[in-house]
Amino acid sequence: MVKHPRCSVILIAACGLVLAQDKPNFSGEWKMNPEKSDYGMVPKPEKMTRKIAHNEPNLLIATTQSGPRGESASELKLVIDGKEQSNKLGAAEVKSTPRWEGSILRIDTKRPFQDGELLMQEKWTLSEDRKTLTIATHIVAPMGETNITVALDKQ
Repeated sequence: MVKHPRCSVILIAACGLVLAQDKPNFSGEWKMNPEKSDYGMVPKPEKMTRKIAHNEPNLLIATTQSGPRGESASELKLVIDGKEQSNKLGAAEVKSTPRWEGSILRIDTKRPFQDGELLMQEKWTLSEDRKTLTIATHIVAPMGETNITVALDKQ
């Protein structure tokens, strides 16, 4: 038991600092590392970059990629608060629920797909040296389920 009020304040401040350090900052420009990425049965893009502006709890994700299906670009604006949020990707409305699970950012997303719905559960982790962002995604689609792991190197 702490007997000095000053010690209590220092202890509370230290706990807050430890909790804040558990949540990494994903800001930066990231480029897909094709050798470390695994798309399974999904066609892998030839190139992918992500520009991320992360000012907790706000997250802006601008993605560009190119591959056999051509080029595409998207932008998502999210607030990491555990509440469902909507964004437009082309003509489709995408609903995402971002939240922290310790130091892992989890983003659950629903979007229309063919005659059904595509569900994606992303888990973002940052390497200790903060130079590799790994996004492990479990996808549930009308034709089945699959897993994708994208490794992105900080530029």
